[in-house]
Amino acid sequence: MRELSIGQYIPGDSFVHKLDPRTKIIITFVFMIVIFVINNFYGYIFPVIFILIAALFSKISLKYMIKGLRPLLFIIFLTFILNLFMIKGRILYEIGPFDITYEGLYQAVFMALRLIFLIVGTSLLTLTTSPMMLTDGIEYLLKPFKRIGVPAHELAMMMTIALRFIPTLLEETDKIMKAQMARGADFQSGNLINRAKSLVPILVPLFVSAFRRADELAMAMESRCYRGGENRTRMKELKMTNKDLIALCVTAVMTAGCIASRFL
Repeated sequence: MRELSIGQYIPGDSFVHKLDPRTKIIITFVFMIVIFVINNFYGYIFPVIFILIAALFSKISLKYMIKGLRPLLFIIFLTFILNLFMIKGRILYEIGPFDITYEGLYQAVFMALRLIFLIVGTSLLTLTTSPMMLTDGIEYLLKPFKRIGVPAHELAMMMTIALRFIPTLLEETDKIMKAQMARGADFQSGNLINRAKSLVPILVPLFVSAFRRADELAMAMESRCYRGGENRTRMKELKMTNKDLIALCVTAVMTAGCIASRFL
């Protein structure tokens, strides 16, 4: 679980690190939408090229990003199995009462790849953007909604803190599991119900730890006279450059290619 890349930040001075956070947030949302627009394997060529280019210019190892998929392998595998056996069509192989069809196999591989690209692509946002810059970017993009009463700064702060605490809570879970295993707890044997019951000794101290960290964070913010986003100045003002324009143009090309692959 500690290998999960979502929510972690790796400091650097690469091309991607220097992009405006608003640009990276927009690109991430466009990437997520485009992934769901693709309806054939040929369309995946463009996200693959896009991720390779992003990994190259961010100086973050692609191996590290793929390694971050390990904690989510169960979800990917479950998605693969459900699509493999639930979709009817031309039968390729029979396993007892279940049939493996050509359409099911096609859809299973297609959906598994969609999840992989979605996780790897979106993890680049947090890997190359500091929590403070991410907060400023989200707040700026939510500013138009303040006219209808949406608390832009508060929402941005909560989203950023939630992302930032994902790796922290996973690390805390790993420590609690190891402590429980040292006391004789068994999380591997037994059926699914027994394994679920064995997680109770983990969830209780994890929730206690999470509430304690939240209380400590609130006290730290209050001791520093934090009062929200009104009349708040920033040490670094957001400013888009030619690098952001290049990144948006590359994203536009990728989007156009994915949309074109849907109809060709």
